[in-house]
Amino acid sequence: MQWSFSLHKLDLLFSETKETDPRGNSWSGRIHGQKYEGTTTTCSEFAEESDKRSYLNFFDGHKDEYARRYSSFPDALKAKMKDMAKEMFYFGYDNYMRHAFPADELNPIECNGRGPDVLNPSNININDVLGNYSLTLIDTLDTLLVLGNVTEFQRAVKLVIDNVSFDKDSTVQVFEANIRILGGLISTHILLTDTKHPFGKVGFEGYDNELLHLAHDLAVRLLPAFENTSTGIPYPRVNLKTGVPPDSINETCTAGAGSLLVEFGILSRLIGDSTFEWVARRAVKALWSLRNNETGLLGNVVNIQTGQWVGKQSGLGAGMDSFYEYLLKSYILFGEKEDHKMFQTAYESIQNHMRRGRESCNAGQGDPPLYVNVNMCSGEIINTWIDSLQAFFPGLQVLYGDVDNAICLHAFYYAIWKRFGALPERYNWQLQAPDVLFYPLRPELVESTYLLYQATKNPFYLHVGMDILQSLEKNAKVRCGYATLHHVVEKSKEDRMESFFLSETCKYLYLLFDEDNPLHRSDNKYIFTTEGHVVPIDKRFREKEWNKLFSYENGVLPEGTQSRSPPASNISNCNRIPEEQRYALPLKSIYMKQIDHMVGLF
Repeated sequence: MQWSFSLHKLDLLFSETKETDPRGNSWSGRIHGQKYEGTTTTCSEFAEESDKRSYLNFFDGHKDEYARRYSSFPDALKAKMKDMAKEMFYFGYDNYMRHAFPADELNPIECNGRGPDVLNPSNININDVLGNYSLTLIDTLDTLLVLGNVTEFQRAVKLVIDNVSFDKDSTVQVFEANIRILGGLISTHILLTDTKHPFGKVGFEGYDNELLHLAHDLAVRLLPAFENTSTGIPYPRVNLKTGVPPDSINETCTAGAGSLLVEFGILSRLIGDSTFEWVARRAVKALWSLRNNETGLLGNVVNIQTGQWVGKQSGLGAGMDSFYEYLLKSYILFGEKEDHKMFQTAYESIQNHMRRGRESCNAGQGDPPLYVNVNMCSGEIINTWIDSLQAFFPGLQVLYGDVDNAICLHAFYYAIWKRFGALPERYNWQLQAPDVLFYPLRPELVESTYLLYQATKNPFYLHVGMDILQSLEKNAKVRCGYATLHHVVEKSKEDRMESFFLSETCKYLYLLFDEDNPLHRSDNKYIFTTEGHVVPIDKRFREKEWNKLFSYENGVLPEGTQSRSPPASNISNCNRIPEEQRYALPLKSIYMKQIDHMVGLF
């Protein structure tokens, strides 16, 4: 049953209780071109109407079925799911090491390795990510520690030291090389050399900072992307040997250019060289200066020479997601007040212009909250799809302390997962159907599930994790690993297992069920990068050795205004969850049923 048809019937049933709402609290209405026409029912109207005429009364039957299914999760089942997640990781990892290493990725159906597509340089789907530098192993190093395998972790580190070089004729995307390779090397180096965070002493005799040297070498090779650009926004790709290709385009996405600050900033502070943080922070500031004066929103594609927006779509998914993520995480790590101010301002713009639906997640009438893609200049809905990358946003909302909104958005994505056993790359919320049908084993929904469980300890999220785990085992497992789903309905597969499946998807699934993991028991705080790499929140990352020597423009706040911010642990305020909500479903049954209906589950 198509959503538009079912909602039309409901509109006829309850039409007398609806009126036009300029805030768009009913996002399920029809779209005419790019203009949004929404309807909702005001609270005062419902106070005057009988219960039988309430829109939500349609979903009121059998609501206890949700409580029966989700309200408990036995310890024995949790242990079983933990073991299942560990087995999933090792099935993928062992097959990569057996059949693919030192290649970048595993082809899990053919049981062989994959590297850059040298015969087709324009195949950026492959070549942006694969640089002939043992991608999957580097991306996976800290996951081995999360699973407690110190012996294999140390062996893998030695393999990287002995086999990986960045002196390669490979043209890669700066963003992907940064989050997967640079982030993996930096995280592992920190865990190797700092016994306080959070796995204890895992270093080995003879380690001489080789991973840090590799990270520095890679970062230097990425620096040409920031040269010869009039805005300070970097080129999207570099050749690791020769720099920016002569035929490079002048367009890049907001996330790609603005999500380098965490890794570049940590590297600068580890080696005492401000260059890397400076160029990354300059790019963020340049993008920030281009936001719309009326809405405060940014577009998704920009010309790095002119500063003109080529793509004026503003959303939370592909092309924009980690830009917002790294504003907040940079503040948590480095304590720069400016980063926090930018995130707060961006979040207000998101709430004002992208958020549709009822005001409260867990109370009131109208459609459930949803964040839609809008025109950056007008705030009007620009299309009727959301993408799977946006499923990261509830996790970021948890980190910021907006747990209520996180609960609702996560529930919407989980409903899509329940329907398809995966997340389609794009889902059209008006047509109630996927627009882009593949699923490359992405981690975003799992990440948000894990973070919401950490914030609420509600067993509902353990059930979500179990559903995801069982779906992956059923739909994606093949002879030598786990394969990308080519079609989420038909469950046909592509012969590719991206590195983030082991680096993030398996990691978050395992952590979800492992209450006693050192990450959860450590007195020290940590955070995950956008690629899921573990980074400690450490006071040394709030110090700049180079400030003793010199200062620079456009990279830091003026002297005397450096942050003396509160501990990062205070940012995520889990006490915002009402007491009674901690012992019940995170979202009332009636609202869960409403969301399930809106994605076509019944």
